[in-house]
Amino acid sequence: MHIPEPRGPISAALLAILAGRPEDIPEGLAGLPSLVTARLAEAGDVVEDEDVQLALFCLYELHYGGLDGVDDGWEWHPGVITVRRLLEQPFEQALRAASSAAVSDVPQVPAAGPVSDGVATVLFALAALDTGPSLSKHVAKKATVSQLREFLVHKSIYQLKEADPHTWAIPRLTGRAKAALVEIQADEYGGGRADRMHSALFARTMRALGLDDGYGAYVDTVPAIALASVNMMSLFGLNRRLRGAIAGHLAMYEMTSSRPNQLYGNGFRRLNFDAAATAYFDEHVEADAVHEQIAGRDLAGGLVEAEPDLLPDVLFGATAAIAVDARLTLRMMDAWENGQSSLRSGLAAAGAAAA
Repeated sequence: MHIPEPRGPISAALLAILAGRPEDIPEGLAGLPSLVTARLAEAGDVVEDEDVQLALFCLYELHYGGLDGVDDGWEWHPGVITVRRLLEQPFEQALRAASSAAVSDVPQVPAAGPVSDGVATVLFALAALDTGPSLSKHVAKKATVSQLREFLVHKSIYQLKEADPHTWAIPRLTGRAKAALVEIQADEYGGGRADRMHSALFARTMRALGLDDGYGAYVDTVPAIALASVNMMSLFGLNRRLRGAIAGHLAMYEMTSSRPNQLYGNGFRRLNFDAAATAYFDEHVEADAVHEQIAGRDLAGGLVEAEPDLLPDVLFGATAAIAVDARLTLRMMDAWENGQSSLRSGLAAAGAAAA
């Protein structure tokens, strides 16, 4: 991914350091932890802090496809990991607070019956909660072409590498939960067909609407909350202690996918887009109707059955997914209802910058 434009002192200092070689002693690296600590003391809500979320996103990207021109040796550099942990701690705390506020009354797992079924019952109950305006219904009935393009840009930060953050959990799980995750991920990656990978289908949708389908092409355009939604998955997936959270997140992701994707596809068809644009959504209508059962009972439920102490983290991952998705939805809906763009800069400006 191309190196994004800094959004504050942390991301500016970090990106300047990453431009150097890890075997050297970059100027500023020793002082970066102090800068981060001072900046965090002044920050408000880190979930929507542009500087914090961009810095975290860049740090996590070192573990994925990397950053253009940045030495791969930075991935596990102790100084960089120190900074990542300094940013992760308040981010996790903020996610826990946001998830508790979004879902204040989490149902209890039924005492009777199999544990895995009980966990699935609770997750399905959480998925049924309606905490705000429906983005999928807006897309189906009212969205303009420009709003569809903005919707895709927000989603592209994750969807163009769809499944990757959850895949980190495979070696952290065993038995039934591991097998369930592998089954889900195999579908996400197209069952071995590169053209059927869900990320490839999403790229096709972007091209159908005249958008750049390069990974991270719009990283400078999306707001902090869009980055936070991906950073949350990376936080859960890269930290073994949060394996319960990544399982709960994926379960909730699958349980809240099938019907919305049907509505998204209908919205694109309403505006006369063909199968090249709707294949991504249509694929998820069928696939996620199956995945939600596997994710709820076998992945999340199987994990709690094997490791009962992970139940709170499974529920945390699920409710955090609800909370962050609701905030991203509100960002888009509020902007559109007021006749404004939901992005940091217009797509025309983004296209000119990319050119």
